[in-house]
Order: sequence, then C-alpha cells, then structure tokens
Amino acid sequence: MKRSSKEEGLRWLEQSEADLIGAQVLFDNRVYHLACFIAQQVAEKAIKAFLYAHGEKIVTGHSVTSLATWAEQFEADFAALRDEVAILDGYYIPTRYPNGIPDSIPAKVYTRKPAEEALRLAEKTIEFVRQRL
Repeated sequence: MKRSSKEEGLRWLEQSEADLIGAQVLFDNRVYHLACFIAQQVAEKAIKAFLYAHGEKIVTGHSVTSLATWAEQFEADFAALRDEVAILDGYYIPTRYPNGIPDSIPAKVYTRKPAEEALRLAEKTIEFVRQRL
C-alpha cells in the first residue's frame, strides 16, 4: 500500500514526537549529552516530515540547517526557524563521541542548561511543522 505524501509526513512527525518523549526521559535522568543529541534528531525528523508531506520522495541529510533551507522552497517561514534551531546541528556528533571533546567526554561536558534549550528548540520545531501539516 502506497502512502500519500501527507501520510508519510505524519508518520515522520509522529516518530519525532515519540523521540521527544525519549529525550525528556534522558533529561529527567540527567543524561544531558544524549538529551541534546535526541533533541537534534527530533528537529531533524520533524523537518523531514514537512518535506515528505510536501511531496519529496527521498530526504537525506542530518543537518537541521540544511533541511530547513530545503523546506524554505515550500514555506519561507522556515528561514526564521532555521536561524533559531541551527545550534542543534552542534549536538549531532560531539554529544556522542569522546574524540569530539578535547580532554573530556560528552557525558561530562553537556549540562542541564544546553539540554533544556535543546529540548525547547525540538518542541518548537515540532509545533512549527505541526501547524503546517
């Protein structure tokens, strides 16, 4: 059974929302580095949801900045979102690998404050996309 573009977009948005719950669990358990990483994933999947819903067949890449720029082709308001959530791209690799942090590890470097902001931005991205689907 072939899904419509909108159905595919809604599937991606649903997964993004489920991942946000996981990010909150990590945050609540003070696993801030992974909460930051999952927040980036949440925003990535939400923007991909928008792109799939607008008929894109193959949506590749992990950068929320690049994905939001792509989404601007369909909705100019993504430019403002892109500028606000761009910081999430910085949580894609260094939050997971010790070689991304000189003389420490991600589990020690990422703290409550950046994780709170990352979750806020992930939620904002979901809401932004939800309003446009």
